[in-house]
Amino acid sequence: MIRRNSSAQAVAEIKAILGDRLSTAQAVREQHGKDQTWTPGAPPDAVAFVKSTEEVQRIVSICGNYETPVIAFGTGTSLEGHFTAPFGGISVDLSAMNRVLEVNVEDLDARVEAGVTRKALNTHLRDQGLFFPIDPGADASIGGMAATRASGTNAVRYGTMRENVLNLTAVMANGELVRTARRAKKSSAGYDLTRLLVGSEGTLGIITEVGVKLYGIPESIAAGVCPFPSIDAACRAVIQTIQLGIPVARIELVDEEHVKAFNAYSKIDLKVAPTLFLEFHGTEAGTQEQSLLFAGIAEEMGGGPFSWATKEEDRQRLWQARHDAFWATKALVPGKEAFATDVCVPISRLAECVNETQADLKANGLYGPIVGHVGDGNFHVVLYCDRADAEEVARVKGFYERLIKRAIAMEGTSTGEHGVGRGKMAFLELEHGAEGVALMRQIKQALDPKNILNPGKIVAL
Repeated sequence: MIRRNSSAQAVAEIKAILGDRLSTAQAVREQHGKDQTWTPGAPPDAVAFVKSTEEVQRIVSICGNYETPVIAFGTGTSLEGHFTAPFGGISVDLSAMNRVLEVNVEDLDARVEAGVTRKALNTHLRDQGLFFPIDPGADASIGGMAATRASGTNAVRYGTMRENVLNLTAVMANGELVRTARRAKKSSAGYDLTRLLVGSEGTLGIITEVGVKLYGIPESIAAGVCPFPSIDAACRAVIQTIQLGIPVARIELVDEEHVKAFNAYSKIDLKVAPTLFLEFHGTEAGTQEQSLLFAGIAEEMGGGPFSWATKEEDRQRLWQARHDAFWATKALVPGKEAFATDVCVPISRLAECVNETQADLKANGLYGPIVGHVGDGNFHVVLYCDRADAEEVARVKGFYERLIKRAIAMEGTSTGEHGVGRGKMAFLELEHGAEGVALMRQIKQALDPKNILNPGKIVAL
């Protein structure tokens, strides 16, 4: 359904519109075709740096005429090959569409262009006493976060992008513009087009504007770290915390290997043991009460002592160390490539899944530090491997498949937040069944009959 020889005509017509903002330089194309993971890179034929929704519409219309693939690109921080171009085509870089279009303080919502990053939005909001809570770690674009249904460290309290997107403006495969909803906090009017596009990874439409929910900056924010004698003890503390309804804002697990890496990379001094990073939001009395309740749970599990931080600079230092986890562990194994995983299970199965995963790593002699947003059952095993060592690669791939099958067997998912892209396509039917994947394929065919929008991702036509 894709005519690779059609790109030259599409490039020529788009060049006439964008001029120097259409690049065919090899370095630019490669940058827009390969992420930080093992997913094979594939550069587009050209990269279009757009500045408006109207330009996106014109590009999609041209690509539709020539049946040329068109792939949305935000900041390039996704981890499953979402923006690779296996069939060539045009990469539409939305990073220059970076305006905050409106902030409705009374209604706690905002509308932004797709290229606005989460940090830029929060900087814009700070003097109004508001913030946008979704924090995947990387300074991703809001459009990209919506497209991949991102979440991150705050999801246990504030939810994911699914819960925090009010509406979207998107260019569909025929070049038409759709706004999926109004600003009302709830609606029963027709199909939920917003949720259809959130998580669609640019395969059903290109998101150009996003309406998001906002929250008031808490009066008090308390963060801390708590070591445990084992991963199992830490996981059981998490399970009890969630089941008792303690309103923790963030609760992140890091294993011993990550703590070693944090101490070396971020120049902090944590006890080398399985550790929970926590954060509580609310009033001063509320955060103190929550902290004490968790302290009691941790003590039951043999955890402690606590190290708490209420000053913003101290909290930022802790969370920056957590966000730098990938680079910190990578520095411990120079010359090896990273292979990220992203399973999520019901909270009651968390300890079981992590314990079996650790045993699998040990049995196969693999280096795979574990870190995760365990408050909602989501954890990552970051595997490191020498790609030139065929035997080690085989062991890593075998572990990866077993990990995903283990999570799905526990009523979990192959991907809690990274998305499907190219990397998880092989597991979609195992998770959703043949009928579910067939329905996804029918939706794709109905909305993108020429298969031009990010082809080769999620479901193959």
